[in-house]
Amino acid sequence: MEVSLELDENDITPAERKATYQEIQNYILDKYDVKVSSLYISQIKRKNGLEVGESYNKAKTPEARVPNCPAEKEKYIEEALYHFQML
Repeated sequence: MEVSLELDENDITPAERKATYQEIQNYILDKYDVKVSSLYISQIKRKNGLEVGESYNKAKTPEARVPNCPAEKEKYIEEALYHFQML
């Protein structure tokens, strides 16, 4: 059995669809002049069902407050994820 698969330069594999947190942050900073934290990026990735690595900055107590991503920054992050074809 022989299988032939032809991809053009616009087709990308899932492995090529991953942008680093730094690339996402730089994209948003360059386009909107807004800084976003890795925490906010991971919250939005998780919200959209994307794989997120384990956090090593976990709170030491369960009562610790974790800030939620503001709606404006959520919009910027989702737009960056679309730009990098992760969504």
